[in-house]
Amino acid sequence: MLTSAVDPVYSSDFAALIAPLPAPVAELTARLVALVAAHPGLSGKVMSGWRSVNFRHAGAGHVCSVFAQADRVSLYFEHGRLLAHGDGLLAGDGLKKGRYLRLVPGDDIPVDRIGILLSEAIALFA
Repeated sequence: MLTSAVDPVYSSDFAALIAPLPAPVAELTARLVALVAAHPGLSGKVMSGWRSVNFRHAGAGHVCSVFAQADRVSLYFEHGRLLAHGDGLLAGDGLKKGRYLRLVPGDDIPVDRIGILLSEAIALFA
């Protein structure tokens, strides 16, 4: 399990997940995973079959996932439709309950807004 901001960089499962990706996408993925993993109360697990890192909270259950693809990285919020602070940042209006933030290499990671969304997502069910 990933439990700190440092673990994703050294996890062999995580290394295998990002190994086939172009270096800029792998770096962006590592930065985003480290940011989410550092949020209080979240623990992450590499899901090789899904090509993602899924994050859970003891009280709120599955909160979000980071999906790495060849050209982008997505932060998917399981109950993103319910998040009040996702307007203008999260996409996926056609999805039943989830919403996502899509980033490409060179994008600034909206650290503060992601922190707010993580806290809000946890508070929904904790």
